[in-house]
Amino acid sequence: MADRQDAPTAVVVVDPDGQVSGWSEGGCRLLGWTAEDTVGRPVTDLLVGPAPTGFPEHHGTDADASGLITLRHRDGTSVDAVVTAQPLFGSHGHLQGKILTVQRWDSRPVIADRAFEQCPFALGVYDPDLRFLWINASSGRVIAHTEEQVLGKKYREVLPVFDRTLFPERDDEPYTEQLSEVARTGEPARLITVFRPLGSNYANAWATSMWPVRDAEGRVRAVANWGFDMSAEYWARQRLLILNEAGRDIGRTLDVIGTAQDLARASVPGFTDLVTVDLFDEVLCGEEPPSASTLAGRETITLSRAARHSAGQDADGHAGPPTPVTLAPDSVAARCIATGSPLVELAEEPGPGSEWAFGPGLAADPAHWPPGNPVIDASLAVDGLTGRITVPLRARGALLGVVAFCRSDRPEAFTADDLILAEELTAKAAVAIDNARRYSRERSTALTLQRSLLPQGLPKQEAVEVASRYLPAGTGAEVGGDWFDVIPLSGARVALIVGDVVGHGLHASASMGRLRTAVRTLADVDLPPDELLTYLDDLVLHLASDLQSTSHTQTTGETGATCLYTVYDPVTRRLTLASAGHPLPLILCPDGSTAPVSAQPGPPLGIGGLPFEATEIELPEGSLIALYTDGLVESRALDIDQGIAELLRVLDPRACLESLCDTVMDAATPAELRTDDAALLIARTRALDPQHVADWDVEPDFAQVPHLRKVAVEQVEAWGLEEAAFVTELVVSELVTNAIRYGEPPIRLRLIRDSALICEVSDSSNTAPHLRRARALDEGGRGLLLVAQLTQGWGTRHTTHGKTIWCAQSVPGTESA
Repeated sequence: MADRQDAPTAVVVVDPDGQVSGWSEGGCRLLGWTAEDTVGRPVTDLLVGPAPTGFPEHHGTDADASGLITLRHRDGTSVDAVVTAQPLFGSHGHLQGKILTVQRWDSRPVIADRAFEQCPFALGVYDPDLRFLWINASSGRVIAHTEEQVLGKKYREVLPVFDRTLFPERDDEPYTEQLSEVARTGEPARLITVFRPLGSNYANAWATSMWPVRDAEGRVRAVANWGFDMSAEYWARQRLLILNEAGRDIGRTLDVIGTAQDLARASVPGFTDLVTVDLFDEVLCGEEPPSASTLAGRETITLSRAARHSAGQDADGHAGPPTPVTLAPDSVAARCIATGSPLVELAEEPGPGSEWAFGPGLAADPAHWPPGNPVIDASLAVDGLTGRITVPLRARGALLGVVAFCRSDRPEAFTADDLILAEELTAKAAVAIDNARRYSRERSTALTLQRSLLPQGLPKQEAVEVASRYLPAGTGAEVGGDWFDVIPLSGARVALIVGDVVGHGLHASASMGRLRTAVRTLADVDLPPDELLTYLDDLVLHLASDLQSTSHTQTTGETGATCLYTVYDPVTRRLTLASAGHPLPLILCPDGSTAPVSAQPGPPLGIGGLPFEATEIELPEGSLIALYTDGLVESRALDIDQGIAELLRVLDPRACLESLCDTVMDAATPAELRTDDAALLIARTRALDPQHVADWDVEPDFAQVPHLRKVAVEQVEAWGLEEAAFVTELVVSELVTNAIRYGEPPIRLRLIRDSALICEVSDSSNTAPHLRRARALDEGGRGLLLVAQLTQGWGTRHTTHGKTIWCAQSVPGTESA
């Protein structure tokens, strides 16, 4: 028997009586029967089994017809064949019979025709001018035309270009353009076309492959294509892209409102046309959100609209402040909050073809949805909506608020896959919002702690005029450990300090408080700046040792700090400073020129074992001293040298200090670019009138004491402080006597008329006096006790040449030092 792929075609002529009147060679090769065997015999003898009703007359006489029958081979086997019958007419139009064309069912032409015709993909063949040559049934269903209706017609004759203003859903121009390109170049192509069929509310995505059909000489004679509806896969990919972009965009900052706005912007316009995010006020304040039991006891639920974004809104537009939103008990949002489940609302029943977008293999039965989904609510159309998905915003078991995804501009109803996407977007945002809430709470706590540890008001003193500002880091950064202080010292001097603790958060704020307390304590001892930083360095080392973890899993915060300690003396107009890794101050003379600061900063605090160096600078009266932390002059967009240059540019030694601080803060780096706190302390120096200072050399002879008492009282009376004369006479007598008795020459007595009356006695001894309680019969030991009782303060400060004992008493019209 011949190979099935090469099986011949038999041609049989049947007369009107059903007798075989003609038999081709192909019939002999196909069935084994010769013309002698078949001509004159009924054609039904070739059939296996009973003849089909009316065979062959049932094919008709006015059109081609075909059918599948089983024929008998001469060797006794059966042959499944496809028979096509055509009427045979004579010269006068009389029917003379039929011509039957018989082919094996499993031969290549027959099986190929059936396979292509029954293919579920849309298949078509066009000539180079895009005339239809052939389409299968699937393609006919896509274009809503039969093969007979389109054969020989051009594509645009059948499917004209629609006016986009009237039919924006039709977009098949890329398809026809690509067909023409394949016909012109002979190169195959692929493309995905997204269009909404006319009359449908759902956009379809079609994947199409096109290739040229060539003749034996290689010339392009036609263009063939096949395509299939890949809408489920395409829209699933689009949802993944939205989720990917949302994961990148949501939670970029640790700001609750900013994160809510990120969620709204990430969903529009790719997913929805309008998104609203409503949060509980507790979440906006960084507090714990209300519990389910608390919400159950409320008649109405009040939230704040933290974000609202629509398709017509600029993605970079400024969002307004949160506005109150009150939910009625029977509202959809209130139901979602109460049940903790999302709810889908549609303005009308989803039309044919929607399948609720479950996609292949997923249940389209709403019974498999969460309870109550979807709900048909015609009132949505009154608000111009086609659908809405409301999802509770929940993270770590806490309910933060509710999100509503709305569609208005597009006709597609929400689907089951859309609900999954809405829940995924909300879940991502919920975790980010909760992180931002927790961060806001910690940052607020740290900021409150830090502000409580900073000076609440600068102390009154006459050495310098001062003003200060503190600027917290931007919302994307934790609170740091920046601090400053102003400490009045003995001898009408004042200490100006600024520092910065390593790290951020509560640990940095607490460490800053400990350091500031330590500096004030050491300043009361009247240590020189370099010695004070040495003691402070030891303290930081001890703090680091105390914070060392005893567990392998427990972590501790960073340690270390920088500090700039300066002391200004209005009597000598000299500024003494030492730095522990901190930027040096900027000093401007009254004429606006910059006074160079040649000091060498020492290592940061906490290094240990390295010395600190003190530097003295003599300043003209009215000089401007600016102390600052690096957060003021350094950011992601500005290096420290540029920041210092900008700070120098805005400093004006003649300006009001409060206004000058505001100017500096306005010129500082914007909060969104600043990664650290910023502290600023500005001082304008004053010089004490030489007429308000008097000093005398003291001979180490007790006989000098009465004379010194006398000249001291005369000086006090010359200043108009007669009320202080008695106490001054007493303290001068006691301090000078002690210096002669216990100290070493040279000895000097100095009186300073400032906001307080200061008496100082200096000598070359390093021994420090101390109070002691004298017994009833002791002849001495009461001098310092009397000084301490009669004055508002006393103390000892060490100098490079010895020590100075001082005391201060208030004078009329002034406060005590």
